[in-house]
Amino acid sequence: MSILSASTPVVFPVGRPALVGYLPVGFPDPRTAVEAARAMVDNGVALLELGLPYSDPVMDGPVIQRAAEVALAGGSTTATVFETVAAVADRAPTLVMTYWNPVERHGVDRFAKRLASAGGAGLITPDLIPEEAEPSGWTAAAAAHGLAAVHLVAPTSSDERIALTAAAASGFVYAASLMGVTGTGGAVADTARALVARVRAVRDIPVCVGLGVSTAEQVATIGEHADGVIVGAAFVRKLLEADSPAAGVRAVGEFAASLADGLRR
Repeated sequence: MSILSASTPVVFPVGRPALVGYLPVGFPDPRTAVEAARAMVDNGVALLELGLPYSDPVMDGPVIQRAAEVALAGGSTTATVFETVAAVADRAPTLVMTYWNPVERHGVDRFAKRLASAGGAGLITPDLIPEEAEPSGWTAAAAAHGLAAVHLVAPTSSDERIALTAAAASGFVYAASLMGVTGTGGAVADTARALVARVRAVRDIPVCVGLGVSTAEQVATIGEHADGVIVGAAFVRKLLEADSPAAGVRAVGEFAASLADGLRR
């Protein structure tokens, strides 16, 4: 059984937090990326987050940066993103995480229309602040095409900033558990819990915690307080360190199963 969130195609399980898994599109190649995403869902990931490879990923650490470089060198484009979404969206609600520049260059409404047509559930935009979402055209495009518009908060966000972000978001609010880049593995449960509580104090909307989450223990602990727990670089690392694409897909599936087991416990 599952529930629909905030009038968008983002669906959360009932009675337990959602495991959210991130992978960059086109890494290590488009076909393997699709197979890895499917393996994640088959082994307990409830929501998929697909990254649009970008040449200047300021929020990402070396693991995701390296994966993006490989994907771009292999010819991945915005079109590859829509193709990948279409290949996996029947398995789980699928969101795209992207910096704003590729969306703006593609055309805001055109991007939203193509994402929705591919079966996508929404867009996570780490560098698009709520004040700029409406004048950029994204707020209207997301609403017109039934997509979640996910915005981020951080431990350093003021109460005013959290209230503004929660009001502008749909689908869920992405709570960054620490300041810095992805791949550090340094998420702190107490910080995450406090940030989730601050969001819930101003709006009844699902809150998913990410950044620095890399172990089953962290997932289980943070999952006691959040509606979803996002794991990214740790999944990507499994593909980076694998001897072959097939081995990487197996490793990603096994890792997803271990994280899902942590949530169940």
